[in-house]
Amino acid sequence: MATDLATPAADLRQFLRLSPDEAFASLDLAVEGIKCAACMATIERAISREPGVVGARVNLGAKRLHVTFERREADPARILRRLDELGFKAYPFSPRHSEDSKAQEMRRLLRCLGVAAFASMNVMLLSVAVWSGHETGLDPTTRDLFHWLSALIALPTAAYSGRPFYESAIGALKRRRVNMDVPITLGICLALAMSVFEVLRHGEHAYFDGVVMLLFFLLIGRTLDQVMQRRTQLVAANLAALRAEHATKRLPDGTWRDVPIDMIEPGDVILVRIGDRVAADGRIEDGRSDIDQSLVTGETAHRAVQPGDEVYAGTQNLGGALVVRVLKSQEGTLLAGVERLLAQAAQTKGAYIRLADRAARLYPPLVHSVALLTFLGWMMMGIGWHDALMIAITVLIITCPCALGLAVPAVQVVAAGAMFRNGILIQSGDAIERLAEIDRVVFDKTGTLTLPAADIANRAEIPAEDVMLAARLALTSRHPLAAAIAVQDPSAKPLSTAREVPGEGVKACHAGQVVRLGSPAFCEAMPEAEALAARFPGASIVAFRHGERLALFAIRQPYREDAETTVAALGAMKLPAEIISGDRPRAVAEAARDLGIANWRGGALPGDKVTWLEQMKRFGARPLMVGDGLNDAPALAAGHASIAPASASQLAQTQADFLLVGQRLGAIVPAIRIARKARWLMLENLWISVLYNLIAVPVAILGYATPLVAALAMSGSSIIVTLNALRAGRISGDGPGERP
Repeated sequence: MATDLATPAADLRQFLRLSPDEAFASLDLAVEGIKCAACMATIERAISREPGVVGARVNLGAKRLHVTFERREADPARILRRLDELGFKAYPFSPRHSEDSKAQEMRRLLRCLGVAAFASMNVMLLSVAVWSGHETGLDPTTRDLFHWLSALIALPTAAYSGRPFYESAIGALKRRRVNMDVPITLGICLALAMSVFEVLRHGEHAYFDGVVMLLFFLLIGRTLDQVMQRRTQLVAANLAALRAEHATKRLPDGTWRDVPIDMIEPGDVILVRIGDRVAADGRIEDGRSDIDQSLVTGETAHRAVQPGDEVYAGTQNLGGALVVRVLKSQEGTLLAGVERLLAQAAQTKGAYIRLADRAARLYPPLVHSVALLTFLGWMMMGIGWHDALMIAITVLIITCPCALGLAVPAVQVVAAGAMFRNGILIQSGDAIERLAEIDRVVFDKTGTLTLPAADIANRAEIPAEDVMLAARLALTSRHPLAAAIAVQDPSAKPLSTAREVPGEGVKACHAGQVVRLGSPAFCEAMPEAEALAARFPGASIVAFRHGERLALFAIRQPYREDAETTVAALGAMKLPAEIISGDRPRAVAEAARDLGIANWRGGALPGDKVTWLEQMKRFGARPLMVGDGLNDAPALAAGHASIAPASASQLAQTQADFLLVGQRLGAIVPAIRIARKARWLMLENLWISVLYNLIAVPVAILGYATPLVAALAMSGSSIIVTLNALRAGRISGDGPGERP
C-alpha cells in the first residue's frame, strides 16, 4: 500500500534499517514514474544533495531507490517530499507491490500495442485506396469519406495507445525537463492536428496512417524493452524464507517463550529445536547437532557442532536441540549481509544504463532544435507556415528512434531463441552483450560442476543385503545424506523399531541384533572410515553396522557428465576456468585437479566471492560467474555476466543473467558463441540506424518527404533492423567464429 506523503516522519522511521554499528540508517523506496536513465540520474542527484544523506542509488529495473542517511539526521518524510517535488510518487518498498506494478504496466503496454496494431491494419487499407485513387481519379467526396473514416479510427487509437508517451512527456514538462517522449508526443499531436485540418479543407493528403504506424512501432520497441528488462524482484521474499519469523527466547526467570524475531538482541539466549532454522548468528552454549549451512556458506557436508561453535542465521538444525547465545541479530547477521551484497552488486551493472542516459539527454533537444530550425528556415524562404510546419513535423517523425530502439532488443529476442534451442534461458536485457565480452569463467563447485543429488562412490563394493538393510534405516533419518542410501532400494520399508539419535544417526533392533547407520564414531568404525576417506577425498563417510558386519558408504556429489569437456572447450576458446567455492578446500582441490583447473579457492564466504570478482574487474578482467546456491547470489550479481543451473536456488536464479536447462554444463560454450555473434548483429543494426538518419534527416529537412513518407521511412528502417536481427536465429553456436 502506498504511504501518504502526509504520514508523520515517526511513522516512516519504522521502515529504516540500521547499520551494524548503528551510525547509519538506510531506507528502500518504490518510486513510480521512473521511465528512463535520465529519471534515474535526476533522482540520484537531487536526493544526494539532501541534508544527512550519505548516498542514493536507483535501481532502474526495479524502480527502487536506496537511500543511506547519517542516523541522527535521518528524515524519511523529507525524502518523500523531495521526490514529490520532482514529480515522482514514492512509498516504502514492498517486493510484492513492485512485481504487481510491473505486471500491470506490461498488461497496459500489450493492450495499447494490440489497439495500435488493429488500427494500423485498417487505416492502411483505407490509405491504399486513397493512394490508388490519385492515379485512377478517385472522387473527392469518396476521398474525404475515406479520410474521415481514417480519422474515426486514428484519433481514438492515438488517444488510447499513445498514453504511455503522453503521460511521460507531460510529467517531464511539469518538472521542467525534456525526455525522449516529448518530441514523440509533439510529432503525434501536430501530425493529427494537421491531418484534421487537411480533411476540413478537403485536402488531398492526410497523415492518420503515419501516426498509427508510428505508435505501433514505438509500442513494439517499448514492449520489447519491458520484456527484456523485467526481472523477477523476489530477493526479499526468498531471503525471508530463510529467516525465522519467531525464536524461543530464555527469559530472566529461566523460562522459555516464543517471541518475534525483532525482539531478539545480542546477548539473548535462544533455543533451536530439531528441524528449525537458526534465528540469529550466535555461539552454542549447550547441545550437539549437525547443521546444514549449504544455502548460506555453500559447504556441502553437514557440519557437526558442539558447545563453543558458532552458527549462522538461516542455517538449519538437523540433529539435536541447541542452546545458542546470540552474537548478532537482524541486520548484523551473515544472512542480512548477503542481502546487502546483493543490493550493492546489482548497482554495478550500470555501464549500459549510463550510455542510454547520455543518449536520452542528447536526443530531445537535438531533435527539437533541428525541427525548429527547419521550420524557421523555410518560413524565411517564404513558403508559408502550413508547408513549413508540415516539413517540421516530417523531421520530428522521421527522426523517431524506432530503429535505434529496436536495434538491440530485436537481436536479443532472436538470439534468446537460439540460446533456448541450445539449452540456455536468458533473463537479463543486456546480458548478451556482457556475455560476449567475458574473458574468463569462474565456477562454483557444489551443484554447478557437480550434480545436486548425492551418489555412493563405492556402491559396487558393498554387499546387496547390507545396502537394502541400510536403506530401511535411512528411511527413518531426516539427514540429507541418508537420502542417497534410501534411494538404493525403492521398495524398502522403514524398520518399525528404528529410532534417531540426535547428531549421531539411526539405530534399531533387527533379527535380534542392533543395527546402526550414521557417523563412523556412532558405528565404531573410525579407522576404517579414515582409510576409505583417503581413497575418496572430499566424500562424506556414512557407516552401517549390523552386529559384527560393517559397511561404509562414501557419499559424494558426482561431476556433471560434461564438466571436463566443458572446461577443455572453454580453454580452447582462450577462456580460462577457475573455481571459487564455500566447500572444504580439500574437496575443491580435488575437483580442480580432476577437471584440469589451475586456479581455485575453497572455504569462501559470500563476501569473499564478491571480493575476488571485484578484484578481477579492477584489473580489467570480465568474469562470467557460474553458481547455484544462495551463497552464490551476490557473486552472480557482481560478475560481468552470470549463469545458474535450473536446479539452483530460487534466489540464485533471480540474480543470474542466464539459466541452464537440464544437466548439461556444456551449453555454456554455444551460449558464449551465440552471444559473440549476436553482438556483431547489434552493431550492424546500430550502424543501419545511424546511416538511416544520415540519409533520411537531410531529405526531410529539404522538403522531399511528407509525414506519411517519414512514417514509412521510419517503419522501413525498423523492418530492416528486425530482418537483420532474424539472422541471429540461424546461429547454431557450433563454430568458433564470432561473426555471423
